[in-house]
Amino acid sequence: MGAHELSPEGELSVLVNKVSLTYSLGRRSLFRKRSDRSVHALNGVSFAARAGEFIGVVGRNGSGKSTLLRAIAGVESPTTGTVYANAQPTLIGVHAALIGDLTGSENVVLGCLAMGMSRDEAEAARPSIEALAGLGSAISRPMKTYSSGMQARLRFAISRTANPEILLIDEALSTGDASFEERSKQSMDAMLARAGTIFLVSHAAQTVEEMCSRAIWLEEGTLVMDGPAEEVARRYRWFAHVLAQGDRDKALEVLAGAYQQEFRQF
Repeated sequence: MGAHELSPEGELSVLVNKVSLTYSLGRRSLFRKRSDRSVHALNGVSFAARAGEFIGVVGRNGSGKSTLLRAIAGVESPTTGTVYANAQPTLIGVHAALIGDLTGSENVVLGCLAMGMSRDEAEAARPSIEALAGLGSAISRPMKTYSSGMQARLRFAISRTANPEILLIDEALSTGDASFEERSKQSMDAMLARAGTIFLVSHAAQTVEEMCSRAIWLEEGTLVMDGPAEEVARRYRWFAHVLAQGDRDKALEVLAGAYQQEFRQF
């Protein structure tokens, strides 16, 4: 599965300008004064995305990957900075909420109706959505019996029916088998062919390297590197490997080298 080509000449679709996002962890009780602890989830992140780009987002747990997607989607409001999108982004995540007491099929229809389809259109779209999700007989079971991965696959399939111009995927594609991966890839290929923009958060750097045209590496909320997916993913994978071996000094050296790479200009 080869990565898509970079599309630096496409129309601007997403602009993230000096975005920081801070969560306050302050608490107050009857016995203690308020603590003003806070977490800086994003620190001055800036980049631009264009139509036709497939952008992977890599980084360790807690690096700000999911927060970045939520900020782009408008689910989280930046503490400082701005996010521009030329269309309403659609966010898919493994923890996306669905109605647990309804079956998968019923959620498909409900999702289609929520996107503005008529009942007849929803019923007509249902077979193709169920085929893309690939849940088999489980499609007739209540959603509350599904794993988070199964829910993510179904939500991905429903969202593709809406043909969003900007698709944000938070680990949803890592929850399926090889068959689902191929079906989802074909679906995304069609989206990119009509100049859509896709962001994919994945803990598997190899997945980003194989599927994406470009990658962004976040570390502790800061943008470390932004460039061709193969280059960024391999540099991040080496950093993670060295860190896992316990060689912190070498890991910091790799990180410093990545920071020195020239960022993509738009």
